[in-house]
Amino acid sequence: MRSKTSTCRVHRTLLLALSALASCAGALPTAPLPTRPLVLSTWPFGQTANDLALAVLQKGGSRLDAVETGIREIERLSSDGSVGLGGRPNAAGYPQLDACIMDGPQHRAGSVAGVEGIVHPITAARRVMEATKHVMLVGEGARWFALEQGVEAVDTKDLAAKKDAWVARARDPKVDRAGHDTIALLVLDADGHIAGGCSTSGAGGKLPGRVGDSPILGAGLYVDDEVGAAGATGIGENVMRYCATFLIVERMRQGLTPQQACEEVVHRIARVDPKGYALDICFIALDKQGRYGAAASNQMFPYAIATSAGSEVQKVAAVTAR
Repeated sequence: MRSKTSTCRVHRTLLLALSALASCAGALPTAPLPTRPLVLSTWPFGQTANDLALAVLQKGGSRLDAVETGIREIERLSSDGSVGLGGRPNAAGYPQLDACIMDGPQHRAGSVAGVEGIVHPITAARRVMEATKHVMLVGEGARWFALEQGVEAVDTKDLAAKKDAWVARARDPKVDRAGHDTIALLVLDADGHIAGGCSTSGAGGKLPGRVGDSPILGAGLYVDDEVGAAGATGIGENVMRYCATFLIVERMRQGLTPQQACEEVVHRIARVDPKGYALDICFIALDKQGRYGAAASNQMFPYAIATSAGSEVQKVAAVTAR
């Protein structure tokens, strides 16, 4: 039989071992506790959208109201010359806008592409989702629908001359092709449900009728209420050819964190694309646990995050090539 002294010695040894383990564990970096609601968006101008979206949620508004409100402000400001009617024009000299919105529960979604003269395409996209049996409307039809729904618009009569000139090949050789940014905004509400939206004027100097990734579900935006959501920005062709945001969400479904999933999809695309890592693509993602992450192919990528604890712009360096 073990003596009382021996038993005490064993207990002391166990306590010391546990104490040492606890000390070591305390020295390791730990992830922040999940915070809800949470708003995540692309680029520094996304902070403005985040703050408005978070305010909507904190006042009891819905996640869709939050997404729409935040993105509408960026459309109004035409931030970075890449969103809204003040964004860079196409090669014929006028803007054509793209937007989509998606709600996690029931996988509802709406989208507009190549729409002209609509001040808030994100609102038009939400109307498509809520007032029709369709998911996407494009071009003239998207404008007609938006007008019927009372979405704010401007006169487009001046576009006829620009379109005629394009058809006649009377084209300006000096086209501003700089810029291809997007506002992609993701929301995790207090109940743990997810929604997201995207809006852009597309690549500067694009061919009339060109549609990028932003209004394409699974490319510029994807939301799955069981797992999480992802949004994209950059050169749309390099995103949409790989269904990138869908892939990110599926990687999270398989157990990767949002950060890991964003990075892994960049690596996957770079591995097979002729451009390698010179893709000019960036991603953001969040999951149901309130974790978030971002990744970029070949640049420093600033993105914005907002919770009740604060609002800030964070940066992530380009992934290290494999």
